Amino acid sequence: MCGIAVIVCGVRIELSTLSSPSEPPFERLQFSVEDVKCVLSQRGPDSVGEKKILLQPKLPTCAQESVSISVFEAGEGTCNLENATASGELHFIGSTLQLRGTSPIIQPLVDSSGNILAYNGEVFGGIELSSFDNDTEVLLEALEKANDLVPDVLSMIKGPWAIIYWQESSRTLWFGKDAFGRRSLLVHWPTVEDPRFLLSSVSPASSVANGSGLDSENGDSIHRFWEELPCGVYSMSFGVSESGIRGEVTKHEWRNNMWKELIEWERSLVVPRPEDLSLSVIQEEKDNVLSKFSEYAQRVLVVLKESVRRRTSLHSIFQGEKKAVPVAVLFSGGLDSMILAALLDQCLDPKYEVDLLNVSFDGPNAPDRISAKAGIKELKKIAPLRRWNLVEMDADLPKLTIETKRVMSLINPADTYMDLNIGTALWLAARGDGWIHEESDNEEDSQRIRYKSAARILLVGAGADEQCAGYGRHRTKYRNGSWAALDQEMKLDMQRIWKRNLGRDDRCIADNGKEGRFPFLDEDVIKTLLDIPLWEIADLEQPSGTGDKKILRQVAKMLGLHEVAKMPKRAIQFGSRIARESNRKNFGSNRAANQASAGSVRFNAPGTVSLREDIAATGVFNRHFLTAKKSLKPALTVEEVEAYSLFRKLKRSDSKPVQVEKKKVDSSSSVLGLGLSWKFSVLSLVLLATGGNYYFNQSKHDELLLFAPAAAT
Repeated sequence: MCGIAVIVCGVRIELSTLSSPSEPPFERLQFSVEDVKCVLSQRGPDSVGEKKILLQPKLPTCAQESVSISVFEAGEGTCNLENATASGELHFIGSTLQLRGTSPIIQPLVDSSGNILAYNGEVFGGIELSSFDNDTEVLLEALEKANDLVPDVLSMIKGPWAIIYWQESSRTLWFGKDAFGRRSLLVHWPTVEDPRFLLSSVSPASSVANGSGLDSENGDSIHRFWEELPCGVYSMSFGVSESGIRGEVTKHEWRNNMWKELIEWERSLVVPRPEDLSLSVIQEEKDNVLSKFSEYAQRVLVVLKESVRRRTSLHSIFQGEKKAVPVAVLFSGGLDSMILAALLDQCLDPKYEVDLLNVSFDGPNAPDRISAKAGIKELKKIAPLRRWNLVEMDADLPKLTIETKRVMSLINPADTYMDLNIGTALWLAARGDGWIHEESDNEEDSQRIRYKSAARILLVGAGADEQCAGYGRHRTKYRNGSWAALDQEMKLDMQRIWKRNLGRDDRCIADNGKEGRFPFLDEDVIKTLLDIPLWEIADLEQPSGTGDKKILRQVAKMLGLHEVAKMPKRAIQFGSRIARESNRKNFGSNRAANQASAGSVRFNAPGTVSLREDIAATGVFNRHFLTAKKSLKPALTVEEVEAYSLFRKLKRSDSKPVQVEKKKVDSSSSVLGLGLSWKFSVLSLVLLATGGNYYFNQSKHDELLLFAPAAAT
């Protein structure tokens, strides 16, 4: 994992094939180049480098020549931004978490032709390289030979990537990311308030601390400073105008038809015939028989295993002088993480240990902690020779003040409490700082010892639910619209996964100097799952834990994971219990959070709340207040207190009769005004006591607040 950025100043940007940014008002943020370098260094702790070039109009020496652009390295000659008002500046920054090659490198790379490359990604195929090559160096060589065919080279890459590339020969800045957005790249389009053009893997931490935030009453109308750059390949060509240097941004088409097909995500077999469903059920019930159904699962198993192999053992992992656990798994003990762990065991040299990273906000009681302990037992049965380290990380959300602010910055431009909960759980898990149990024959006698995972590669199960109908909303769509509606919902999930999930997840994991890799989002895995009939992927007529992600449950059984094959889906924010703790912290209770639609509530800065439904923060407060108020049940009403007070004041047997009437109470329960004498004093006391007991029982159903106005007597 690496961090990349470029800051373009002094250039007037024109967007030729892009829609113009939103209308003002704009979010205003303040940060320096040092802030950018600092946050990128967290992603790439091995090295941080920078390269600055200046663009200046070159005046013609004769009438036949046109105005062109000269390029200088910063500090060369007398050209600088202070004394050349028509100059532009491109400041490239790169940090490196080196996982490939035999010798260390420093980004951005610069070749002999003056081309500059800042690359954050992996080449798992499409461009030929050996297991000992550094893919960034090989990619720079391929781009240098490409001339005008940069989109062709980038369309060849199999694997996740984000890129910033200066092509010296054409005076063009190329940038973009892969078709599914598996690597983060944020963009700031120039505004009146901040005319710079910025690209960065992550938002600087000070962007949240020093920013003005959003309008809490109308947050959606504010144009965010940072945006997720939409997937694709872009270029910025530079020229000269009367006002100085100008840059024109163009988006290019993918040159590989494979990407076009995967992006369109069109499944040919969606609606089954009656005989297809009956045949599938019959074949599923046949044990130990190679059926059509098991052939589908076998195909998925083959491509998944190859995907894990590409991401863990196909290429040498650069670790310098370190001898550490090379790979870890984000581990809940659920279906996806168990499959990845089992396949990793088949791909990774047996001499290596494997860290299974598990985070809990409820100690040993969180569902994910319970399933993780059960899961490691099942893994030890199918892989007894492997050393499995279940790294248990226990967190207390109210104490994570500094960490929460950090994650708020990392998930930017995402800004809901759901994003914050998921991001916090991912960030803590990726950190890998927790406890493991010592090896012992008796598990009850084993002790927990402090442990910090040094693995630099983290396998994550992202993409499995989107492709295999694992979410609750998939079942809802199926019930409301059957197979076609389910297919459209899954398509929508895959086409927006770059914006809703992957950028956020990448930033939170990488901030710990780790690289998240997503085997379920391998190109071959996506294509294989898309070619399988939808009714073989999932059968949502079956209950949860059976019909959802049916194809992956078959894969789990093939790997010997029979127990986990029956487990229902559980998202990380619920399995780790961070959603529950967040609801209590920010809304007072789960009930209040549900009434306020906590999943869509957005934070702006610590302590500020607004809703996506355009409800003001005061509205949220009122909701919380009313919820709390309704939950209060007074022990005594005002009337009962007054009656008791009058009863205590009866000092003489000839005292005046007491008349008390409680609102909404039958008149027969009132104490009638009787002419009391010493002969009826005892009877009077009995009647008062009986009536008081009646009032007390009635108060349980009373809806009046303790301080409501007293009823008329």
